Amino acid sequence: MQTLMLLLKHAETDRDSALAACDLATRAERASQAQLKQLEGYRRDYEARWGTHFSQGGEIALVRCYHDFMGRLNQAVDQQQQAVQLALGKKDAAQQTLQERELRVASVGKLVERRTREMRVSFERRDQKQFDEMSARVVRMTPLGGLPGGLRGGHASGPDFVATR
Repeated sequence: MQTLMLLLKHAETDRDSALAACDLATRAERASQAQLKQLEGYRRDYEARWGTHFSQGGEIALVRCYHDFMGRLNQAVDQQQQAVQLALGKKDAAQQTLQERELRVASVGKLVERRTREMRVSFERRDQKQFDEMSARVVRMTPLGGLPGGLRGGHASGPDFVATR
């Protein structure tokens, strides 16, 4: 039983580690999503601000700078989308690992319960057997067929019985 308890403790430790890793992966995924939203918002604002400016005409050098910056900004958004996908994959893997560890803890816990129940039943049977053996010895050792005071079949016999009214 001690081995099973050690196994359960180890499984719980593994589960707790997986839970911490899952929490960390979830926070990283949320941070990555937040950064992507921030970049996309900045890109929208930049396009809106400069789009109206260039609709009225503008210098070619300024237009080139705008397009270059928008290209770099789009590249940053694309990279962040990849980072989000990577973070989602890590989070999903961490959740899968956590589920596996929780299943392991539950399985070992059920095994511990079953072994505990088996041991209890075994002890109860052993105690009952000992009680039965002790009762049989008492019956064998008691005079006149096992009834105390010489009583047989509910009738009085011998000098020990005194009738009173």
